[in-house]
Amino acid sequence: MTKDMTSGNPAKLILFFALPLIAGNIFQQFYSMADTVIVGRTIGVNALAAVVCTGSLTFFIIGFTVILTVIAFFIARPALELLNTPAEIIDDAESYLKVVFLGLSATVLFNLVSNMMRALGDSRIPLYFLVLACCINIVLDFVLILVFRMGVAGAGVATVFSQLLSGICCCIFIRKKMPALWVSEKHFRLSSHEIIQHLKVALPMAFQMSIIAIGALILQAALNGLGAVAVAAYTAAQKIDTIATMPINSMGSAMATYSAQNYGAGRISRIRKGVFQCILMSVSFSIIMGAVNILAGSQLAAVFVGKGETEVLKLAKTYLSISGMNYWILALLFIYRFTLQGLGNSLVPTIAGTMELIMRAVAALFLAQHFGFAGACTANPLAWLGACVPLCIAYYLYIRKLEKRMV
Repeated sequence: MTKDMTSGNPAKLILFFALPLIAGNIFQQFYSMADTVIVGRTIGVNALAAVVCTGSLTFFIIGFTVILTVIAFFIARPALELLNTPAEIIDDAESYLKVVFLGLSATVLFNLVSNMMRALGDSRIPLYFLVLACCINIVLDFVLILVFRMGVAGAGVATVFSQLLSGICCCIFIRKKMPALWVSEKHFRLSSHEIIQHLKVALPMAFQMSIIAIGALILQAALNGLGAVAVAAYTAAQKIDTIATMPINSMGSAMATYSAQNYGAGRISRIRKGVFQCILMSVSFSIIMGAVNILAGSQLAAVFVGKGETEVLKLAKTYLSISGMNYWILALLFIYRFTLQGLGNSLVPTIAGTMELIMRAVAALFLAQHFGFAGACTANPLAWLGACVPLCIAYYLYIRKLEKRMV
């Protein structure tokens, strides 16, 4: 079942490994995308804003543990108030957030087992289960929101149930087809050395993601201060933004497996070649997607809201234009970050995450205050640039060091 990426054309290997990841990531986005489309068109703009203003809090909690999840459930309301959530959306936001917090174990389960399968080179099977779960999620959205009148909480329940189903399907497949990944009683008897080795990798990555999430929280607070319309516009544009950047995200993810396998095989020059070819593919695609978002931003955003929401569409186009011009920076960021992680270097990505926090905070605290919504929209491009610089420098220094070591 393992995909060998140590021989053959690097560009072809990376692309074909990334294709199922692209499809899988897009379908995974359909979880929340289905929620936002259905909520935005059936309940209204305020409900749409309520669903997604909770995203930064969820992202922060996922970075750490179940203990934080329990705590977060009880402090959901105070946290939303701290983020200056508009009064007209805070009740719905609290309902949705509590459902998602209670179901975070389902998210963790699917992410864990699907990434284990991908680490062995199988990016197709998790995609199949994800497609099935996505379809179920969409059906449940309509049933729970329109039939049972559960409002935004129904969207949360649909998302959690679908993710749980995906995780269970992956576990069943692993049990039958990939026994090497199946966890038994003996695997819980860990030595202190094994625990330390796992924590050395896991804690920096969790810390990195939480640092990034803190920046997102600061930005969310700034957006909330601009009102529900601004939040809704940012929400709709961000969904489109996420779909548009999935291919470059997935190609970056493929570099983690590619670089790890070639590092293990001692083929350092092949890693450099793969990075170069991946940059050519990713940057080219990012330019195309950026142009699409700039030219058709309003039309794309209209999918998420009803007719007559002209202010929402205008602001969404502003977001997509600013982000679209800078996708090439994000393409480089993904490639360098995942390559370094594949090489076992978790320190520099953590430093890059800190840079993302600083840049997002600058945009939220200063640019949004002086330039309004457009200022807030510069947060992501600034964060990408701030993270990309140290990652780029670290990659070339580190790869040169490895090449000298192999001589």
